Amino acid sequence: MGTYIGEFTQPGIGALLKSAGCEFVFLDMEHSGMSFETAKAMVRALHASGIASLLRPPSSATHHISRACDTGAQGIIPPMMGSATQAQGVIDAMNYPPLGTRGAAFGLAHDDFIPLSIPESIARGNAKTSFVALIETAEGLESVEEIAALPGCDALWIGHVDLSISLGLPGEMDHPKLIAATERIMAAAKSAVKPVGRVVGDTDEAQLRISQGCTLICYSTDVGIYRNALMQGFNAIRASIKQ
Repeated sequence: MGTYIGEFTQPGIGALLKSAGCEFVFLDMEHSGMSFETAKAMVRALHASGIASLLRPPSSATHHISRACDTGAQGIIPPMMGSATQAQGVIDAMNYPPLGTRGAAFGLAHDDFIPLSIPESIARGNAKTSFVALIETAEGLESVEEIAALPGCDALWIGHVDLSISLGLPGEMDHPKLIAATERIMAAAKSAVKPVGRVVGDTDEAQLRISQGCTLICYSTDVGIYRNALMQGFNAIRASIKQ
């Protein structure tokens, strides 16, 4: 179980989330304006607290993937994964030769600043960083079986809001077409023996997604949790005053 962070990038967030029982964080650079410098600091803070990191870079461009890996993030989840060819390009950019084309710079943040031999650094880097394919477009849905089957694809993630928009069903989460799309993604993951994740808005939805086979549950967002808690508190106080 984890949560999403796009706004509250503070040094103490790792320890705070750890105390709440959080196991991983989905850090979002696509929609937050978060810089790579901030992402790197957040990754260090999370890891220091024993929380795993899943970083969404601004795009799947090679220079974004390379910098995302160099922050030391343990998982990379680029937006809008539309084809097996695009996914393979990400896998190549994430891995050192001979598995990929990632540029060499060792003993830095992604190595936890541990000085190792070059072969050891290569092996450690390739083993450490996971690729999570974010399926959130009609194109990605049509290619999901091929994407899931790629040896370098470690997990799938359902981007349900963007997927609903791409399918022409903006926000219609109960539409049969979107339900079928979700089932197709789950089936592709099961066939490839890959885990599936998604963001959930509340505990009831979390239970539903777990029953459907999701094992990476990202509970709400930093903005949503903070806003909803304030609203509940303010509404309760105002209601008591009226009485």
